[in-house]
Amino acid sequence: MESDTQTTKVGVRPATEFADITLDAKEPSGPIEQRWDKHRFDMKLVNPANKRKYTVIMVGSGLAGGSAAATLAELGYNVKCFCYQDSPRRAHSIAAQGGINAAKNYQNDGDSVFRLFYDTVKGGDFRSRESNVYRLAQVSVNIIDQCVAQGVPFAREYGGLLANRSFGGAQVSRTFYARGQTGQQLLLGAYQALERQIAAGKVTMYTRTEMLDLIVIDGRARGIVTRDMVTGKVESHLADAVVLGTGGYGNVFFLSTNAKGCNTTAIWRSYKRGAFFANPCFTQIHPTCIPVSGDHQSKLTLMSESLRNDGRIWVPKNAGDVRPPHQIPESERDYYLESRYPSFGNLVPRDVASRNAKQVCDEGRGVGPGGLGVYLDFADAIKRMGVNAIRERYGNLFDMYQRITDENPYELPMRIYPAIHYTMGGLWVDYNLMSTIPGLFVIGEANFSDHGANRLGASALMQGLADGYFILPYTIGNYLAGSTFDKIDPTHPVCQEREAEIADRMKTLLSINGKRSVDSFHRELGKVMWDNCGMGRNEQGLMTALQRIPEIRAEFWENVRVLGENEDFNQSLEKAGRVADFMELAELMCIDALHRSESCGGHFREESQTAEGEALRDDEKFSYAAAWQYNGESSKPVLNEAPLTFEYVHPSQRSYK
Repeated sequence: MESDTQTTKVGVRPATEFADITLDAKEPSGPIEQRWDKHRFDMKLVNPANKRKYTVIMVGSGLAGGSAAATLAELGYNVKCFCYQDSPRRAHSIAAQGGINAAKNYQNDGDSVFRLFYDTVKGGDFRSRESNVYRLAQVSVNIIDQCVAQGVPFAREYGGLLANRSFGGAQVSRTFYARGQTGQQLLLGAYQALERQIAAGKVTMYTRTEMLDLIVIDGRARGIVTRDMVTGKVESHLADAVVLGTGGYGNVFFLSTNAKGCNTTAIWRSYKRGAFFANPCFTQIHPTCIPVSGDHQSKLTLMSESLRNDGRIWVPKNAGDVRPPHQIPESERDYYLESRYPSFGNLVPRDVASRNAKQVCDEGRGVGPGGLGVYLDFADAIKRMGVNAIRERYGNLFDMYQRITDENPYELPMRIYPAIHYTMGGLWVDYNLMSTIPGLFVIGEANFSDHGANRLGASALMQGLADGYFILPYTIGNYLAGSTFDKIDPTHPVCQEREAEIADRMKTLLSINGKRSVDSFHRELGKVMWDNCGMGRNEQGLMTALQRIPEIRAEFWENVRVLGENEDFNQSLEKAGRVADFMELAELMCIDALHRSESCGGHFREESQTAEGEALRDDEKFSYAAAWQYNGESSKPVLNEAPLTFEYVHPSQRSYK
């Protein structure tokens, strides 16, 4: 692979047609527990009276974007907030079910900020930046207080105290939850804060508006080009800084637990304008999803990881056993996670649980249609606590499962199987959450910073709100206070050029008039990615994908059929643009997966595993974030290695036994 990509160490980069950039993580020095406080003190401030002179563009209105927009407006900045949904309340953050982590130690079970930091670094298989992760753990305790003050209805114990439950990769109970709809309740809290600022005139909200390009002027991000999804109007919006809170790119696999609208366009177009893309192959497979039931499906459904608190995962001990679950006696059941990982049992991290589910199904012991499923059984929990206690904890999840499968999980075990759920990769950011383009900040799942090669459950909500409420408001002020900005307007040549490029792209997609639908191309791409860059990856499969993806992309631009016209509500055109970006991203993901010949977290190279089948890292060669730089349409991307150093959690072979 070395012959196909250019590789450089940080600060030693070949000259390209793009700006020469030296990666600098801007990590503070000193004891890790003091770094964030010291950094906040050292940063420049914007006078309260001057904040109203600055405008910030916020792309995305989920937990990260919504909380950031509300907080910046509360501070006095002028904010333009964009989302492609008809309301910020429809952001995909509502789909998060199980909970949000915080190191409150309310259970007095040994939790602490350092333990949350340790669990997150270890859970990410030592591929995250220590300073960022420790800050995340520090800030986690403030998030709960903020959300309680907003009225978020967290579950409480009988005496009124906030309740906690356990999640994978931890031996303490630190997860706060609102039944099985934590994301929705947290988003409502951020949404009401955002709506308050909209009513106050500090936030201008643009719904049904999609970002299609980034405007970079004099080397700094100064705005975005958008398309009105109702009228088709393409126009430029300008500001002093741009923030992307647009989520992950799991839909590159076609079938995922993400909402169908989730896409990569904002971060991908920013990548092509100079923002480095870090660790694109780090994707998360969630172990508890409803299995695929047929080719008719367009997405998959998540069953919360919280179910693994009380549900027991098992398969028949004998291959080919197709008896109904109630006819299989205990002696012929294999509770494989409990036997292989006695210390953590069913609460091992997601990557470990997913690989083990795949392994038992590959052995012919899977259950359900096609043998692609394992049982998640609540019989013991119902016997121990009673059906009402289980209904109180998981009632809405059980109801959802029954509506989808027509099976009663109070009477029969759930059937689950791993599916694409989250992406740890994203645009590279420094400690201030700024990308390699000055003025372009990236928050939440859209950046790469906190989770390494595997995210622990209940940490996505934590990162989104930490970035939005408590980190970005400090760091963006430091950037604005240290910069001067020339006045620009949409007549600027760069704006005109970008708008023309978008208009030409729309025209091209509509004029192809081929024979295949956009979805057919997306489904084909997704199968190539799942088969070759999914739960298990190897050199031959990745090389096959890298040959096939350009072929699919070439046919797409010759044979796709996009109906309708641009000057109208046109979902076919929207999807076509997003799928075109997915096809380019898919190739970069496979290039990244091929170059990283080690296994770590969710990136499992079959050539690199222990004798027991666990992920085997190669710290000597790969203890870095792979930050890829766009190098033009006809050139291979440039690899920049951003080293990861570990002072407080020393890398070791992960063990959850």
